[in-house]
Amino acid sequence: MPYDFSQLSVLVIEDNLWMRRLLHDVLDGFEIKSVRTAPDGHQALDMLSVEEPDVIIADWRMEPTDGIEFTRAVRRGEGGISPFTPIIMLTGHTELERVAEARDAGVTEFLAKPVTAKALYSRLVAIVERPRPFVRGPDFVGPDRRRRRDPDFAGRDRRDDVDTIDL
Repeated sequence: MPYDFSQLSVLVIEDNLWMRRLLHDVLDGFEIKSVRTAPDGHQALDMLSVEEPDVIIADWRMEPTDGIEFTRAVRRGEGGISPFTPIIMLTGHTELERVAEARDAGVTEFLAKPVTAKALYSRLVAIVERPRPFVRGPDFVGPDRRRRRDPDFAGRDRRDDVDTIDL
């Protein structure tokens, strides 16, 4: 059964006008009524100081503030911004190192270009159905990077040394 996303508010941060319009149209197709857009992370941070969305979709490569810098600023709570907002990172660079860098910056979900409506919908559903606890540690702030627990793991749980907040 499809989700009712009509009450969701989304901020799309994308420097390419055509991709911004495409994402806006796809989100509109999901019947999301509140979709705002920004051409870069710097302008998006200014927008967040006025109104915070439920979900952020951010492109990786933008000037002057890219998606990784933007994500880190949000996770630090700069300017009173809520660090808990889910962030979907959008990029055409899907190498494992890039995915790990985005994860380590505090990204909630990763979405590869070219974007499909199905893939975007699945990321929104993942945020709703499988929210991850939020972790604050000495070197990381963001959603728990672990997707699953290994029942056979017998070592020390490093999460004992950090604050975990279930959202």
